[in-house]
Amino acid sequence: MKYLIVGLGNKGPEYENTRHNIGFKVADKIAENLEAPFKSTNFGWMADGKYKGRRVLVLKPDTYMNLSGNAVKYWMHKENIPLENVLIVTDDLALPFGTLRMKGKGSDAGHNGLKNINEVLQTQNYARLRFGISADFSEGRQVDYVLGTWDEEENAALPERIEKFSKASLSFVFAGISNTMSAFNGK
Repeated sequence: MKYLIVGLGNKGPEYENTRHNIGFKVADKIAENLEAPFKSTNFGWMADGKYKGRRVLVLKPDTYMNLSGNAVKYWMHKENIPLENVLIVTDDLALPFGTLRMKGKGSDAGHNGLKNINEVLQTQNYARLRFGISADFSEGRQVDYVLGTWDEEENAALPERIEKFSKASLSFVFAGISNTMSAFNGK
């Protein structure tokens, strides 16, 4: 059985430690836990590992956030991975910092990466793991906030939160979405 976990983010050093790139950070931790190094490939960087007998492909698209759907679709088709075995890891302004929320389907909630995936796949029925980044910005400053770096308090909490999200992602692979939602949501 094969799974595709996609961490959303933007390529380039100027985006590396921004809130919008938390999907890349979670993907890095998953790959580390699988002892699977990333390699440059079509549409991004891929780590190919095993978890409890299941093959797990971890993708960091190099298409920039707003075109993530092309990378997801390419790898789903190339590796013959069904939609129910795909998990998208992304940031979410609507959730308090570090909050974990997994859902089996849903709207893009204004997130351009999810919006593009919905358009390219022609569905909203795929699992997504949302990492709360909060909405602590003044009116008209959303882009600056999302593309800004973590504050000192957030930076201190990130390693534990990223590890929790990695565990939730691997739980999705082995235990399924319902069990993972029960075990991890809101924690």
